[in-house]
Amino acid sequence: MSVSSASQPSPATPDSTASLTEWLNYMQHIHVSAIDMGLSRVLPVAQYLGVVQSAKDDAYVFTVAGTNGKGSTTAVIAAMTQAAGYKTALYQSPHLSVFNERVRINGEMVSDETLIDAFNSVERARLACELTLSFFEMTTLAALLIFANADCDVWVLEVGLGGRLDVVNIIDPDLAVITNISIDHIDWLGDNTEDIGREKAGILRQGIPLIYGAYEMPNSVRKLIDEQDITCYQAEQDFGYRNLDIQRWQYSNAAVTLELPRSALSLTNTANALSAVLASPLKVDSAAIKQALQTVKLAGRFDYRTLDNRHWLFDVAHNEQGVAFLLAQLLPLWQQHLQEQAQKTSSAQTGTIKMLFSMLGDKDIEGVVQQLTQADLPISEWFIAEIDYPRAASTEQLKGVLTAYADTDSIKEFANLAQAVQAVIEASTEQDLIVVCGSFHTIGESLAVLNS
Repeated sequence: MSVSSASQPSPATPDSTASLTEWLNYMQHIHVSAIDMGLSRVLPVAQYLGVVQSAKDDAYVFTVAGTNGKGSTTAVIAAMTQAAGYKTALYQSPHLSVFNERVRINGEMVSDETLIDAFNSVERARLACELTLSFFEMTTLAALLIFANADCDVWVLEVGLGGRLDVVNIIDPDLAVITNISIDHIDWLGDNTEDIGREKAGILRQGIPLIYGAYEMPNSVRKLIDEQDITCYQAEQDFGYRNLDIQRWQYSNAAVTLELPRSALSLTNTANALSAVLASPLKVDSAAIKQALQTVKLAGRFDYRTLDNRHWLFDVAHNEQGVAFLLAQLLPLWQQHLQEQAQKTSSAQTGTIKMLFSMLGDKDIEGVVQQLTQADLPISEWFIAEIDYPRAASTEQLKGVLTAYADTDSIKEFANLAQAVQAVIEASTEQDLIVVCGSFHTIGESLAVLNS
């Protein structure tokens, strides 16, 4: 339902001296709800700005939906097209540290000034159309306007929530990717994969290619593929990959077999991204593909770092499928870590895994904890604290779930994540691996502490 600016009180538009932070705070308070799915309000503003026509006429658009892996998939697509010489726009959400992470051109975050100019333009268009928009709608329109003004050759767009009613879906894709479909955001998308699949497949358009990145496909998705004459390339049927060793992997489809360097990101998501690029008409050769895989990174996605003389792994996994992806890569990383530490020291002592963990209260905390505790990993301690976010699970809620699966003495509670970060540093050694997971917010707050 549309809400006019006349009927919905809102703060005054920031003036010409306003900072990016002031603009972001303003946009969080001009609409009745943080999430308001539907395109009826946002389309008139987008058309007023001309962003829909710009994308249709001037750019090749990849749109990526799915439950998990959207960030990695979009990052790899963008890296490959950029390496091939295309001016590439990348839109992702949410961010970990600074808002600018969401809007990139040729890998570089756009400036505060560029964002502020775009917010001003979107605000003028919104007022002219006498509509209110949510924070996500305002900021996504600003990103699309920036890409249009920059005359980008390729747009790589990550869907925020669902697909059919997400603001990203105002742009018609030339190629769609659905990474996978599992249960998440049940309040908005449904509590079964058929309903969720129908929402995510809302990004499809008549006759365009689809990369479907999982073996299991809901009937609702298959029905839309048939109705819209979609050419679908599905994982494990039309393309696949195998791991060769710690540095190499092999991708294959009906037309090519490529031996490639491993990237820092999930091979599943990398294979989906490569399939999308190969299914497009863009000229991306094997040299560009290899260059992209050797350089692409994404903060918070199987993100291994050495900081403060400690070994850290940051991963935004926050549902069962995400944790399954994490564990599939964590087990070999742990073995590699042990080998490296054994070569560095003659000590008989071996390290352990220490978990820095927090989640949002509306996620499946028990399902995630059960997977992590039942994995064949030496988790010695859990450091838990409440995220500084309205939907955060309380420390009591986290502990209540953990005590059913982990030794009570191994659970350490803290007032905030800053204290938890400091505590895990003090309680660990160079031989240990600190795994930080559970939410984008868990990673963002932890990195903010470490970077400060």
